[in-house]
Amino acid sequence: MNENTPKTDSGIPVKQFFVKDDLKNENESHPGTYPFLRGIYPTMYRERLWTMRQYSGFGSAEETNKRFKFLLDHGQTGLSLAFDLPTQTGRDSDNPQSEGEVGRTGVPISSINDMLTCFKDIPLDKVSTSMTINATASILLSLYISAAESQGVSPSQLRGTTQNDILKEYIARNTYIYPPRPSLRLIGDMIQHCSVHVPQWYPISISGYHIREAGSNAIQELAFTFANAIEYINTCINKGLKIDDFAPRLSFFFCCTMEFFEEIAKFRAARVIYSKILKEKFNTQDPKSLHLRFHVQTSGESLTAQQVDNNVVRVTTEALAAVLGGCQSLHTNSRDEALALPTEESVKIALRTQQIIASETGVTKTVDPLAGSYYIEYLTEQIIEKVNLYLDKIEKMGGSLAAIENNFFQEEIRKNAYELKKEIDEDKRVIVGVNKFKDHKDIEPKLNVIDHLLEKKQIDALKEFKISRDNIKVQHSISDLVSSAEKPDVNLMPYIISAVKNKVTLGEISDGFKEIFGSYSPKISF
Repeated sequence: MNENTPKTDSGIPVKQFFVKDDLKNENESHPGTYPFLRGIYPTMYRERLWTMRQYSGFGSAEETNKRFKFLLDHGQTGLSLAFDLPTQTGRDSDNPQSEGEVGRTGVPISSINDMLTCFKDIPLDKVSTSMTINATASILLSLYISAAESQGVSPSQLRGTTQNDILKEYIARNTYIYPPRPSLRLIGDMIQHCSVHVPQWYPISISGYHIREAGSNAIQELAFTFANAIEYINTCINKGLKIDDFAPRLSFFFCCTMEFFEEIAKFRAARVIYSKILKEKFNTQDPKSLHLRFHVQTSGESLTAQQVDNNVVRVTTEALAAVLGGCQSLHTNSRDEALALPTEESVKIALRTQQIIASETGVTKTVDPLAGSYYIEYLTEQIIEKVNLYLDKIEKMGGSLAAIENNFFQEEIRKNAYELKKEIDEDKRVIVGVNKFKDHKDIEPKLNVIDHLLEKKQIDALKEFKISRDNIKVQHSISDLVSSAEKPDVNLMPYIISAVKNKVTLGEISDGFKEIFGSYSPKISF
C-alpha cells in the first residue's frame, strides 16, 4: 500500500478490496461465547432489544420531570439524566460561581427536594436511570437512593448507572473537583457499597465517549478507556474486593462517529480486548465478569450548526453502526444540538430513529450480521492489535494514573484532534454543508429556549430549603463527613446518604470533602 492509499479515521490502510488472505485469524466463535467477538449474548436482539435512552435534563427539576414523562409516553425504555455545570462541579445553584449556568446544560440538583421533584410520579422500581455525573456521582446516587426510599422503593430494587468515571475528566472533559487519588477512593467506595446494597446498579460507566469527542481516534478511545478500567479494577482490589464481586456491574460508554465500518469493528474488537483483560490479567471466574456491557451515544461532535436536517442522516448512520456493533443501550442525538438543547420535536425524531432501526430494517433478525465480511474482520483485527500496543505502552508508564499525571493521554488526543481539524480546514475531509455542498442561506430551526427566570426560581427555592431545615442536624452531618474523609479506610457512602437525608446540600458535601482532599489543578504544558 502506498501513501495515497485511503485510511480510516484511525489511520488503518484500506485496500481496494479484501480477500480471505488479508485476515490473520479465522474466527468461528459463536455469539455468547468467549471472547465475545460476536456479542455477549447468544441471541442478542432476537430476544431483547437494546435499551433506548434519550439524554434529558434542563432548566429545572420540574421541566426535566415533564420531559421524562413525555419520553416515556413515546416509547423510551430508560431514563438518562443530564446535570448542569454547577451540579457537575460540586456547587449549589445559589453559589455566586454558578450564576448564568444554572439549568443550562442539564438539570440543577442541589438538594433532596430537587431529586424528589425530578422523579415525581415516576416509579423508581420500574425504570432504569442513567446519570451522567462524575465528580459528584457519590452525592447524586445518595440523593437518588433517598428519593427512592421516600417512594417505598428499596435500594436493592434500583436499576441504572452512574457514569462516575473521573479519570476521563482529567484526560478530556475537565469537570473534576478533587485530585485523582481521593477521587479514586470515592469511586472505590461507591463500587463497594453498591456491590452489597444496590446490587442491580452499575456504579460506574467507564467512558470513551468524551475521549473521542475531545479528538481521539477509535483506537485511542478504546485503549485509554480500558487503561482507565484497569486502574479502577486495581483500586477495588486494593480495597479488598474480589474481582467477581464487582466486575459484573462494571459498564462502559462509547462514542459512535461517521466512519461506519470502523465503528462496527471497534465495538466487536472492544468485547475481545476487555474479556481477555479480565480473564488473563485478573483471572475472573464468573463468566458474567467477562461481558463488556456498553452504552453508545451518537457523536455530538459530528453534528453541524449548518443545515441541521443533515444531522438526522448522520445520527441514523451512527445509530445503525452501534446496533450492528452490538450495543446494550443507545442514545441518539437530536438534529438541533449543535445550536441548543433539543426541542421535543427533535427528541422525538431521534427516538423514532432508534425505533425504526429496531422495527423496520430487519437488522435485529440475526446476531452480528456483518460477521465474515473480510473488511470488517480485517478492521477488527487491526484495532485489537493497535489497542494492545497502546495498553502495553501505558502499563510500562505505570498505568493510567501515571499516564494522566504525565499528560500522555492529553497530548495524544491533542495531536490527533489537530490533524482532524487541519484536514477539514484544507478540504481534505468533506463535511457536507460546512466545507462542501453549502447553502447560501441556512434556515435556522425553531430552537429550545430556556426561561432565564427558572434560575431565579431555583435559587429562591434553595434558599427557602436551607432556611427551613434543622441546621443542627446539618452541621453534625457535615462534621461526620469531614472526620470520615480523614480516615482512608472508611467507606464514605453511608455518611453521604445520611447527610442528604438530613438535608445537607450537594455543595456543602463537596466543600466538606475539599477541606480534606483539596482541589485539583492540571499541569499546563506549552
